[in-house]
Amino acid sequence: MKTSTRTILGIGLSVALLIAAALWLGRADDGSGRTVLRLRIWEQQFVPAYRAALNAFERANPDLEVRITVVPWASYQQKLRLDVAGGTADDLFWTNLYEDYADAGRLTDIGAALGSEAARAWDPSAVSQYTRNGKLWAVPQFVDGGTAVFYNRDLLAAAGVDPAELGSARWGSGDSFRPLLTRLASVAPWAYNAANDFQSIELPYLGSAGGQFQRDDRFVFDSPQGVEAFTYLTGLIADRLAPSAADTNTDDDFAKNAFLQGKLALFQSGTYNLAEIAQQARFGWGIAMIPSGPAGRVSTNNAIGVAGNAGSKHPEAVRRLLAWLGSAEGNRYLVQDGATIPAVVADQRFYRDYWSAKGIDVSPFFDVLDGPRISSGGGTGFTAALEAIKPVLGEMFLGRIPVPEALSRAVAAGTAAQK
Repeated sequence: MKTSTRTILGIGLSVALLIAAALWLGRADDGSGRTVLRLRIWEQQFVPAYRAALNAFERANPDLEVRITVVPWASYQQKLRLDVAGGTADDLFWTNLYEDYADAGRLTDIGAALGSEAARAWDPSAVSQYTRNGKLWAVPQFVDGGTAVFYNRDLLAAAGVDPAELGSARWGSGDSFRPLLTRLASVAPWAYNAANDFQSIELPYLGSAGGQFQRDDRFVFDSPQGVEAFTYLTGLIADRLAPSAADTNTDDDFAKNAFLQGKLALFQSGTYNLAEIAQQARFGWGIAMIPSGPAGRVSTNNAIGVAGNAGSKHPEAVRRLLAWLGSAEGNRYLVQDGATIPAVVADQRFYRDYWSAKGIDVSPFFDVLDGPRISSGGGTGFTAALEAIKPVLGEMFLGRIPVPEALSRAVAAGTAAQK
């Protein structure tokens, strides 16, 4: 056989194998012929709820199988960015920083896929968060509600602090919050979780100082209001009213774990930690409003959405799954065990009812949203910008860079990363 003939046959065999492999990857391992879709999320605790929802979907769509991929949050954004660029991302994936993918045409246009009326069922703030240039780029799955303060009843009692004092606490002019923390620090290793925590700490303090994180996609948190907010927070750490940034900078769960261990009196956070605290806390606890600042109480209300990969080989199957996950019936599974607040407005009552039946008042997470809100930002290059900003602020919380200088450097780093 001539070399050229062997080469041609070899190429033909390789092509056939590649085609067969491609067809096989689109099918289930059991040879059933079902199309396989992959859904990527970053939180293991949501697997049971999603599995239940997807099992119901598969029963109604026997030609489809959906598999869940869990990529931990610490590496989620970076890996997703690389996989989307390389064409290896899952068919659907959780997102909260979606702008770059939308601008690059990598996401399914939800309005075109599901119709313009679909968004009427979803939380308006979530729809707004995922709308860019007049188009919706993700199906909202759940909302966090506002930020509140979990408190240890036993430690408050030991310090002689009435939980009602938390509801009237103020920081800034006429500060009543720091004296309260000082009392709590006398009975616990730490009083409060001041830290480099973007959603639960930095945004509420920046907003309650009257500042903004972004304006017209430009970072503006180095304002006088920003300096006031971050000076207050870093002062709490310096006075040992909060854990050292050496611990919280390197472990995002340090404060939560300290609270669960009875070492932290007050833990400012969101609904995303409520279920775990309810399951693991071995002491009496409650939920209070966050402290008020010069501009009042200000919170953000983040949402998580599921996006369709525009590069999926199964766009019609992706459309069907997006429709299910955004429906009242499909979204309702996410409220099981009170894990989160569904994005479908009609399902949100199930969340309140679940916790009310357990004797837990979740109203602070909702009441804080009756006041002003601060946007968590967005725009082109936002993911990279946050990655550039965080270490600079980390050095500031460690006390290595003065607050005004650190904020200026952080703004410059974030702006440069956007380009």
